Amino acid sequence: MSDGPVYERVALIGLGLIASSMFWAMKRGGVAGHVSGYARSEATRDTARRIGLCHTVCDSIAEAVADADLVVLAVPVGAMGAVAAEIAPHLKPGATVTDVGSVKRTVITEVGPHLPETVHFIAGHPLAGTEHSGPESGFSTLFDNRFTLLVPVEGTDPEAVARLRTFWERLGARVEEMDAEHHDLVLAVTSHTPHLIAYTMVGVADDLRRVTDSEVIKYSAAGFRDFTRIAASDPTMWRDVFLNNKEATLEILGRFTEELFALQRAIRTGDGDMLFDYFTRTRAIRRGILEAGQDIDAPDFGRAKVER
Repeated sequence: MSDGPVYERVALIGLGLIASSMFWAMKRGGVAGHVSGYARSEATRDTARRIGLCHTVCDSIAEAVADADLVVLAVPVGAMGAVAAEIAPHLKPGATVTDVGSVKRTVITEVGPHLPETVHFIAGHPLAGTEHSGPESGFSTLFDNRFTLLVPVEGTDPEAVARLRTFWERLGARVEEMDAEHHDLVLAVTSHTPHLIAYTMVGVADDLRRVTDSEVIKYSAAGFRDFTRIAASDPTMWRDVFLNNKEATLEILGRFTEELFALQRAIRTGDGDMLFDYFTRTRAIRRGILEAGQDIDAPDFGRAKVER
């Protein structure tokens, strides 16, 4: 399976950044024999056809998933259940259905009951992305050396899991398995709460009328620029993430608030030792990320535009 297709026919439901990057990565590595795609928007389908995204862009979801060996749900988390119900009658026995959503407990709860017992459902989450969205935003190297987490429920066919693992590895990813509850807590720390903080900081700058919009734009330091990059992410996707991972996000947000109060107190009382020790400890996290190969120590953080 190292040379030929892992799945003969793959269907991508939703044609944004992740799905389009999956297609270019599949094409690069010969990972699928044929890839069909579907998006709810006619304009998105037209764009996909124009740029050669997918071998076939279908005008109905039923046509897209017909005879597919792997179906990838690349739609906002809040739409997963409805899409699963829509594709269920058209799935062939033995097919695998997976997703790329940032929340796993809700997706498993919403998607699983709609699918026939003759198919395998294996929730998944590639930990890769940019602030861009849409079919033209994808590129083949998005998943290279990035982690993809698979979240199979109890009783899932081990061979189906192994095959999906191989698929993601062939796209360039490093694959690990995790249970849904732990996944959602980990992502609340590493992704969801940081996004919420970024949205908040950009909102504060917008509301602080003593600092003009032109000054915010002209004098943005690197930290604020990174906040604006994160806050430029797709609003529909992030709305659904927060609504579907409430408990974990609120838990981490509460911890963040406690830490923030501690830092406020240190600044107010002039406790330089506390600030120095805190920043030294947190700096080590950055070194760990670099050592794990999940970012590079470069001025653009490796985020320069990548060609397909």
